[in-house]
Amino acid sequence: MSEKRRICVVVASRANYGRIKSVLNAIKKHPQLELQLIVGASALLHRFGNVIDVIRKDGFEPSATVYSIVEGENPTTMAKSTGMGILELATQFENLRPHVVLTVADRFETMATAIAASYMNIPLAHTQGGEVTGSIDESVRHAITKLSHIHFPATKLSAERLVKMGEEPERIKLTGCPAIDAISDMDLSNTPDLFKRYGGVGPELDPKNPYIVVLQHPVTTEYGQGFDQINETLKAVKKLRRPTVWLWPNVDAGSDDISKGLRVFREKERPEYIHFFRNFSVEDYAKLINNSECLIGNSSSGIREGSFLGVPVVNVGTRQTNRERGENVIDATYNSEDIFQKAKSQIEHGRYKKSNLFGDGQAGVRIAGYLAEMSLKNLQKRLTY
Repeated sequence: MSEKRRICVVVASRANYGRIKSVLNAIKKHPQLELQLIVGASALLHRFGNVIDVIRKDGFEPSATVYSIVEGENPTTMAKSTGMGILELATQFENLRPHVVLTVADRFETMATAIAASYMNIPLAHTQGGEVTGSIDESVRHAITKLSHIHFPATKLSAERLVKMGEEPERIKLTGCPAIDAISDMDLSNTPDLFKRYGGVGPELDPKNPYIVVLQHPVTTEYGQGFDQINETLKAVKKLRRPTVWLWPNVDAGSDDISKGLRVFREKERPEYIHFFRNFSVEDYAKLINNSECLIGNSSSGIREGSFLGVPVVNVGTRQTNRERGENVIDATYNSEDIFQKAKSQIEHGRYKKSNLFGDGQAGVRIAGYLAEMSLKNLQKRLTY
């Protein structure tokens, strides 16, 4: 019997995990593959929801953990965290000796993974390449594409862009987005204890009653503007005055500004209609947004999962500029009145028709299959146009 192909997956944040969980399951079940899981960065930190606890609860035991976050949440610490990630991941790759490293999307931890693997001559597979957005994510995503040997884009247009970037067409496999897999065939009804199980801070909310969800991350290329930006969203939500589930921002540069704005508002206003949470499991987050009246903010989940579910979304600011989206998404500027009017309009509109733009729920199985079958020889990178 031939040796199983070792696939090392790096999970570094709650968003990372949501977009790769189905692939982890598929690799784990595949008879020709062996899963190696490295959990690191913000996925290990309490203030970002202890994602590693969710991972273990789902039945995945990490092969290694990597602490690489330099405190500060500014551009300097973001760059240093990337460097720390390269150092730590290189050590783990040397220990685990994977046949392939699989990395997700466009975060600074993803960049660290790509650099370490490619310099160590380990074939690199990349999900969600070829997409267009705002912030530093755009640059990071395309840089990782040029370091990657195997590509698993989520949409047809993204796959076409990869070809135009000079990638070998035979190494580009259109799979859809793995984030859709987890929600494609599950019961999305809210459970009565959905909010109680996750604690958080704020007045008690009843998941049976109408509510909105807000999730707004910092925009790295607009560092220093986060405090003012989140205040505009807060003003709009205050004017809407609906029961609100607000999730904490990610660890990117500017996170402290967003967090400060939320804390100041919470202490000053004592809003009886907002409950703040750190994290939800992949499945419960899907239930959360599926049963909401509207999702407000700049998370790609509104565009990916939101389009599949038909959830009304108000996309705030530039973080998702030019990303493909379904008709469920409308854009708003960093202006409270604009956000308020767009949110009011989306709530009044209600549900949209479901879209399969980002996949049909089978991405994980497809990716595992390709990882088992694809040749790992002759992976010298070359421009092909």
